Amino acid sequence: MDETFRKILWQQFGAAIQMLENAMHDCPEHVWSREVWGDQTREPQFWYLVYHTLFWLDFGLSESPKGFVPPAPFGLEEFDFSGVMPDRIYSKAELQTYLEHGREKTRAAIFSLTDEKARARFQYFSTNFSILELMLDHMRHVQHHTAQLNLLLRQRTNSAPQWVSRLDPKLEV
Repeated sequence: MDETFRKILWQQFGAAIQMLENAMHDCPEHVWSREVWGDQTREPQFWYLVYHTLFWLDFGLSESPKGFVPPAPFGLEEFDFSGVMPDRIYSKAELQTYLEHGREKTRAAIFSLTDEKARARFQYFSTNFSILELMLDHMRHVQHHTAQLNLLLRQRTNSAPQWVSRLDPKLEV
């Protein structure tokens, strides 16, 4: 796998994660646990959208879907599509730690990517992607929910973090 390609992929995927981190940090406490839509069965809250995004990032960058377990204190509720929520609200500090875990896992996955690994298959539920396609899919997932979070911040606080076009050079290593 071309080193230039890996570096560009990391700069863009890292920028998506950095934007998620910025949204999380810019969220005031009174918005953190407020219902987002209010009329949904799960009644998600800002913190939950952050958690959901980080959980699936972690899962999608795993070597295999078999035996995946997120780091403590997080559980496997996301695999229960009936709407089971975590048993408590996760703090910004807990989700910051999970974000750092996801960022490092992303960086390691990208820089260990070979042509062979990129073509390998990752199958879970009804999904069957190559590893490279899965990485791009999860980068889009991070971007999707980060856009939702930024919209919520704009609606509730009249402010939202700025666009990050490329990973902060301090985080490139």
